[in-house]
Amino acid sequence: MGPVKPVTVVEVIALLEEHVAREPGGAIAFDGDGTLWSGDIGEDFFEALLEEGNISELAHAALAVEAEAEKLDSSGGAVAIARRIHAGYLAGTFPEERVCEIMTWAFAGWRHDEAEAFAEKVLVNVGLEGRLHTEALRVVAWARERGVTTYLVSASPRAVVEQAARRVGIELGNVASATEERDSQGVIVASAVRPIPYGPGKVMHLRAKLGARPLYAAFGDNAFDVAMLREARTPVAIRPKPRLVERAAEVPGLLVLERA
Repeated sequence: MGPVKPVTVVEVIALLEEHVAREPGGAIAFDGDGTLWSGDIGEDFFEALLEEGNISELAHAALAVEAEAEKLDSSGGAVAIARRIHAGYLAGTFPEERVCEIMTWAFAGWRHDEAEAFAEKVLVNVGLEGRLHTEALRVVAWARERGVTTYLVSASPRAVVEQAARRVGIELGNVASATEERDSQGVIVASAVRPIPYGPGKVMHLRAKLGARPLYAAFGDNAFDVAMLREARTPVAIRPKPRLVERAAEVPGLLVLERA
């Protein structure tokens, strides 16, 4: 069973206004990739790193361990191993959540500010502004005008998600994303803070910020958004992927937002 009730932005905003009237002080939450914008900025960020080739020996060793754990060839350079891992993920043979973690710590050896500057260049090069979803931005704009907090909950790496958040008008303090571990000097190490905001981890990270306040609406596009969608008074799919459509019955009352 797929989403059965398409709604317009105007209709979603009307529902949100009802929630605000009944339960003041709540918030809304968005997934990022595929929801606020098309494509996956985590993959854009990772692919740009592979093209750059600036992968440290620390990251190289950790990539080899990850490949061996899934019985992939761990020989050769860091870029070759990373590409095998990515290919395994695209083929459905490498765990998606682990790939999200790898994309986060693949910058091991870089300082976080260096990764941020690199992320800014990546988003310019991929033309993120042209990939933003108008219907989602209209809801974000409504929330800003009404003083309703908007959270961005993404399994993509923090450096690139925060750069994207700036572009869509979401405060950085309201961003939950996959976050790399850093040493005492602020240098990225080859591990991520677990759990990352993926699947049930999205709800954990969101509730850490939201507390007991009501979640008026959640917006997602894929199967790993199901837990967060179920948490909301009004769950909304934006340009849903087939994997979310297949699991739509797990999200009572799921709406699908019409494209603007």
